[in-house]
Amino acid sequence: MTENDTLAQVREAQTASLELAKLSEETRNEALRNVADAIEANYERILEANETDVVEAEELLEQGEYTQALVDRLKLSPSKLDSIVEMVRSVAGQDDPLGETLSARELDDGLELYKVSVPIGVIGTVFESRPDALVQIAALSLKSGNAVMLKGGSEAANSNRVLYEIIREATSDVPGGWAQLIEAREDVDRMLEMDEYIDLLMPRGSSAFVEYIQDNTSIPVLGHTEGVCHVYVDSAADLDMASDIAYDAKCQYPAVCNAVETLLVHEDVAADFLVDVAERYEDAGVELRGDARTREVIDVEEASEEDWSTEYGDLILSIRVVDSLSDAIDHITTYSSKHTESIVTEDHERAARFMRSLDSASVFHNASTRFADGYRYGLGAEVGISTGKTHARGPVGLEGLTTYKYHLEGDGHVVGDYAGEDAIPFTHREFEGEWRPGRLSDE
Repeated sequence: MTENDTLAQVREAQTASLELAKLSEETRNEALRNVADAIEANYERILEANETDVVEAEELLEQGEYTQALVDRLKLSPSKLDSIVEMVRSVAGQDDPLGETLSARELDDGLELYKVSVPIGVIGTVFESRPDALVQIAALSLKSGNAVMLKGGSEAANSNRVLYEIIREATSDVPGGWAQLIEAREDVDRMLEMDEYIDLLMPRGSSAFVEYIQDNTSIPVLGHTEGVCHVYVDSAADLDMASDIAYDAKCQYPAVCNAVETLLVHEDVAADFLVDVAERYEDAGVELRGDARTREVIDVEEASEEDWSTEYGDLILSIRVVDSLSDAIDHITTYSSKHTESIVTEDHERAARFMRSLDSASVFHNASTRFADGYRYGLGAEVGISTGKTHARGPVGLEGLTTYKYHLEGDGHVVGDYAGEDAIPFTHREFEGEWRPGRLSDE
């Protein structure tokens, strides 16, 4: 694809975004329901395309070019497609994020200012090997009235292409061009230069990739980087609960960014806890790496300094024994990617201290890190998990894909009346009210 082709796609998306923003909630919801039905009707077609991708990926895995975690994320199955369909329908069932009056303020009698939620516009996305990411991003963009540029990884090219075609076929009543698929690597660099047309970039990948995007564009970037997540088992933990949480956080689905990568254990419970949980991990095929104190209790490989900051995305876990809650907090502050951390303890004051001391996007008490997910949070789905601190944070759902603008309703008001010696004072009074066109004329 040439630069002119990419520019044409982006311009088409920008035109579509202006129309999409005006569609009714019911029209957007109906389009989403059509997408869910279309995916459900095309399982065989999707799985056939995915099998082509998986076979090629497994060949590259044997050559050492791909990891098992990447191949696992790439694979689709009937049950995974069931989850995708359920996710799309869940997005359709969410409250409309558009047209919500966020605040209402009277500036003077008959002069009212409303802050109203609106779409961002055109979103550019670059995401990893999971084909379900394309559907999540497209569904959330449609519901929130945004046009979207979709760039998936080359390893999922066949899966992404089929899913995109199904989505476009199912949304024929939506302004054409609202979703655009780009496939060439060089198209990403072209997008980075199109600040006139693209309003937000959302890369999903490694820290190095996200940093590359941020360093090479003037477009705002909502970064989703790796998940170096932690579970800390406190001295006041229920050890049976801690074992279940630590096991789930690693083994329930190890290839995703909210799986735990480092387990921290207070020295007072290390001897009892580590023996039990290590047996469970061994049965699940987890490779354990530990510091010197861990290896005094259980027989595991030695953890390196690099292990503490590594996202394995696989059945590998590093373990460290710590002296105190403060040591656990210090370790997480040093090595965390600010994704998700969890403390297991029956001491609520210690839990509160842990949760207030860390600035990760999600911090849990007595729960698996695997709950850090847009669908599980009740957001319908997510376009990614933002580990930054501005605009949107944590799992980014519909609210994170909106911004706002101000609507001012007046009745012939002019600024001159509010200036000079005889200036009329502003009232600046907050009130409860929803904006609607010509609201003042109805009262």
